Amino acid sequence: MSRVVARLQTAFAAWRARDLAGDQIRYLFLDGWYPVVRVGQRRTRVPVLVTLGVTATGERRVLDLRLAGAESAAAWREVVERLVQRHIGRPTLAVIDGNPALAAELRAAWPTLAIQRCTVHKHRNLLAKAPRRLHEALTEDYRRMIYATTAADVHAARKTFRATWRRACPGVVTSLDEAGDDLFTFLQFPASQWKALRTTNALERINEEFRRRTKTQAMLPSEDAVLVLLFGLLHSGAIALRKIDGWQDLTRRATPASHPAAATPRLRQAA
Repeated sequence: MSRVVARLQTAFAAWRARDLAGDQIRYLFLDGWYPVVRVGQRRTRVPVLVTLGVTATGERRVLDLRLAGAESAAAWREVVERLVQRHIGRPTLAVIDGNPALAAELRAAWPTLAIQRCTVHKHRNLLAKAPRRLHEALTEDYRRMIYATTAADVHAARKTFRATWRRACPGVVTSLDEAGDDLFTFLQFPASQWKALRTTNALERINEEFRRRTKTQAMLPSEDAVLVLLFGLLHSGAIALRKIDGWQDLTRRATPASHPAAATPRLRQAA
């Protein structure tokens, strides 16, 4: 395993520094996850920050992988600043799990960037606010709201959801309102893309495939080797990423009122 990692390290370093201008990235998916691997003589969770991009022609591409002690503002600031330095351009949308530090760093770099909160993560948050006996009803009402087929139906179901759960379990509505309109940003994009833009599931699938392919591997020499091995799986095609649903509609813009002309991306000024 150590020899495999050593052969990949040079390619990984070049990949992580490559210029992104030619990729024409339109959407970003960012999340932190914690694969369990054997490092040395122990099993450990390794914190990895993953950035996935969607190109103008709909291809999903992993743009960046890095270790982090935690999903802190400083860690996400480094991710965003490196994307800007690598000439990623002006993405239209970022899909995230709701980490406030990440949202702040994205908006600092691209003030007009639309942000979509992952609806799966928010569903988990809502369930945590309700007693178990109400979980089934809560899930049914939430899905009726999130998966309605038209924007008008989504807005109507949202109003009903808030009225129902304000009475049944106020904490659920407080949690829903915490996400605000960012939970429904997908409505501003073509309906053919809603399924792909509502969640960070694309990143979850990469994580699942990584776990499946590494659970029987020999021990890794270091935590850094996790990144190199994951890169190797992506680079070899062992983890395949298909085009985003609705990629044919990528030339259609979101509603102008919500997405004015994008400003030049900027790096945070040093204090």
